[in-house]
Amino acid sequence: MKARALLAVLVLGLVWLAAPGGAAAAPTGTAAARAGAAAPGGATAARAGAAAPGKATAGQAAMGQAGAAAAPAYSYGEALQKSLFFYEAQVSGKKPAWNRVSWRGDSAMRDGQDVGLDLTGGWFDAGDHVKFGLPMAFTTTMLAWGAIENRAAYSNSGQLTHLLNNLRVPNDYFIKAHPSANVLYGQVGKGDDDHKWWGPAEVMPMARPAYKIDASCGGTELAAETAAAMAASSMVFRATDPSYAETLLTHAKQLYTFADTVRKSYHECITDATSFYRSWSGYADELVWGAIWLHRATGDAAYLAKAEAGYDAQGNENQTSTKMYKWTISWDNKQYGNYVLLAKLTGKQKYVDDANRWLDWFTVGVNGEKVRTSPGGMVVVDTWGALRYAANTAFVALVYSDAITDATRKQRYHDFAVRQIDYALGANPRNSSYVIGFGANAPQNPHHRTAHGSWWDSQQVPEQTRHVLYGALVGGPSAPDDKYTDSRGDYVMNEVATDYNAGFTSALARLYGEFGGPALAGFPQAEQPDIPELSVETTIMQNETRSTGVKAIVYNKSAFPARALTAGKFRYYFTRDSDAALVVSSPYTQGCPGPTSAKQFSGAVWYVEVDCTGYSIAPAGQSAHRMEVQLKIGVAEGGTWNPANDPSYQAAAGLNRGVTLYDGNTLVWGAEPDGTPTPEPTPTPTLSPSPSPTPTPTQPAGCRVAYSTNDWGSGFTGSVTITNGPTPVTAWSLVFPYAAGQRITQAWSATVTQSGTQVTATNTSWNGTLAPGATVTFGFNATHTGSNPRPSSFTLNGTPCTSS
Repeated sequence: MKARALLAVLVLGLVWLAAPGGAAAAPTGTAAARAGAAAPGGATAARAGAAAPGKATAGQAAMGQAGAAAAPAYSYGEALQKSLFFYEAQVSGKKPAWNRVSWRGDSAMRDGQDVGLDLTGGWFDAGDHVKFGLPMAFTTTMLAWGAIENRAAYSNSGQLTHLLNNLRVPNDYFIKAHPSANVLYGQVGKGDDDHKWWGPAEVMPMARPAYKIDASCGGTELAAETAAAMAASSMVFRATDPSYAETLLTHAKQLYTFADTVRKSYHECITDATSFYRSWSGYADELVWGAIWLHRATGDAAYLAKAEAGYDAQGNENQTSTKMYKWTISWDNKQYGNYVLLAKLTGKQKYVDDANRWLDWFTVGVNGEKVRTSPGGMVVVDTWGALRYAANTAFVALVYSDAITDATRKQRYHDFAVRQIDYALGANPRNSSYVIGFGANAPQNPHHRTAHGSWWDSQQVPEQTRHVLYGALVGGPSAPDDKYTDSRGDYVMNEVATDYNAGFTSALARLYGEFGGPALAGFPQAEQPDIPELSVETTIMQNETRSTGVKAIVYNKSAFPARALTAGKFRYYFTRDSDAALVVSSPYTQGCPGPTSAKQFSGAVWYVEVDCTGYSIAPAGQSAHRMEVQLKIGVAEGGTWNPANDPSYQAAAGLNRGVTLYDGNTLVWGAEPDGTPTPEPTPTPTLSPSPSPTPTPTQPAGCRVAYSTNDWGSGFTGSVTITNGPTPVTAWSLVFPYAAGQRITQAWSATVTQSGTQVTATNTSWNGTLAPGATVTFGFNATHTGSNPRPSSFTLNGTPCTSS
């Protein structure tokens, strides 16, 4: 997740300040920064774009064969199926029996213990493992909205049960997080601490504090959005579980009253959210949004009246009385959804005009300005997670298109929406999907810790992502240029998150209802381990006349699912060649108690057992995933010792199946001397052939820097990716010059200062440690005076780097 939420505002220079009573001030950013340039050829070119070979886009099919039965451009049923599956990969807490993700297990099972509550459950936010309440609630509302509008599509595609299962996950968590009327836990996990570590959810080593809002320190946008989520969800569950629907609605009413009564921005009370999910738009939009959903769920006209009464407090375009239209619906700002919902509910021209203006800006432009649009047709309102915004806009545009009678706008908004979704599915100049596990040339390296499956606490180990994160929509191109790099370290283009898939999933359900395209039969297939998950490696340290010295290392590289080995023990077998007394010692141990005696296995075969019960060996870091114990086994003076006939003796260093490893009483590695082996792992099918991972990354020759900019007017956004050289660092400083008067104004994921022409970027608290070959990315906003040449050199901790 990093600070992508903060970047969403910083890139465009927008700052909304909540005014007394929840009114929001107008944004202060420039129009040029937000608007950018329209696509060549105007709206028609933007709609047409580039289809996958041999396929028209769904929008073209709709325009050319209105009402006619035509083959869908993409299998929207399969895309919907996989998009929902992504949410199962994000489940926190006890893994439900219905969860189909074979490589996920129980996780974060102590959440809430620090405050005496059970706060397990819910969704991990993104590629990290914090549970952020505001985006989780927004995601829930958007998924529920899509189900309300297109329930038949979910049913007909066979995905309704999966939707209901997944929709219970956040709602069950919200119920736990709302233990009394004016208390709501809005975050579990500390952002910086979480981001310092790169490993699977099942073995998180850090503390996960819980944060709340209450009557003494409120959080209006958080409480109102959670109220909206539970109210909208109650409408979805009403037909199948009316009792659960009533429970959700009771919580929603209490939360909305809390939000409306204790008015305060939630980041002032849950301060850890400030760098990640501060609501820059204020809370006026959530108060309207929550009231609308409570009206829809209850039919109570008082909620609708409250929504209309609060409408004008939402943000306006800078220094105007015109409601904002140069942005879009997101976890932060819901007012664009409010335009559409109130237009549908009331038919009033005021709301219709605001909805039309907003969607016109995305299609034909308003007063000569239009959203930045790539040559391939993708709309870009923000650098970070751009496809998420395009998909959110597409869903709401479809809802509005279905509701209006203006034939021109109806078609325009519909075709725009189809174009955005098809772009994500593969109708783009790269002819590539941006949905993992779907379509052609799909991304394979999302910025997602658990999917990667590292045991080393490193983005570089292993080289290839171990799991297919089916259905996850990546951020995609970060500028209106259709360019994309599938790099795990580039979280701007390759992060995934629950809110990324929210509008996308709902739009797919709508398009399935119109165009069809079946879901896959037999999906998913369980993944199998790609390498030995639990193993023992031995190295002969000494071969002496009466003894053998052995270094044994237990490895835990589990990821199917990842789990800690806490009851491990291993046995080294040897043949007793005489009746001489045995001598067993342990010159070194990393933690497990060293053995001092041996036991008979059968006949002349004996073994030394190392019992690591109570010591955790987990795929959580360079030292955490392994346990070294050195053994010295031999006989007293006068005895006979011949290691060559020992069942566990292996002259060459490496993995040794002659040493057996147990989890409790279960054999998990090796073969006992009677010939009982553990099964070999079956390689997991991958999207494309990949080399076997190695325990250490290839040592790089030197540091490298990738530098790119996205320019507009007199400003630009810069992105810098540093690849470390062969020496690990615990802190970094990158220096580079600007020769044409460029001035950096804001930065994220680094502290950036400028003295004259020299720019110095230093690490934050969570990204200072770089292993050899490790990468880190930071970004910034800056101004230029008409010329913006790239820096001529880059120096990392005093060492010159190559650049590209």
